[in-house]
Amino acid sequence: MLSKKLQDAINEQINAELYSAYVYLSMAAYFEDQNLPGFAHWMRLQHDEEQVHAMKLFDFLVDRGARVVLKAIDAPPVEFESPLQVFEAALEHERKVTGLINDLYGLALEEGDYPTQVLLQWFISEQVEEEKSADDIVQQLRLVGDYPPGLLMLDREMAARQPESEETEA
Repeated sequence: MLSKKLQDAINEQINAELYSAYVYLSMAAYFEDQNLPGFAHWMRLQHDEEQVHAMKLFDFLVDRGARVVLKAIDAPPVEFESPLQVFEAALEHERKVTGLINDLYGLALEEGDYPTQVLLQWFISEQVEEEKSADDIVQQLRLVGDYPPGLLMLDREMAARQPESEETEA
């Protein structure tokens, strides 16, 4: 049985994942406004992934007979200075989420809750990928600098991103 403390912590993580989805949707809106549809596409896919993460936790609570308690989602930032600043913010956000997942795993470990530990192993691996992906784009944007043709090339590259397959979501 899931402890109340762990149930509450997972509910908080659901809220954090939904906030993450909201953050990426706001970033997509920024890129749409900047006429960078490839970057907007990348952020929309990121939004979709975060919703999948929230539902993975939601379903886990339901499967364990625990109560899902949804809370208000804070408003995301809406103003950004540049594509580089957006991805730097995305990278910082992913690092924060990694910390939240690590703390949650620590609680599951402390409580000896093995099913939660197994679930969170997937999230830990996912966060490694999330941070690397954002950092790679930050590095590319730093290389491009203020060179518009380079930014447009990156925008086209971002447009080619495919959604994660259902197999990797399981």
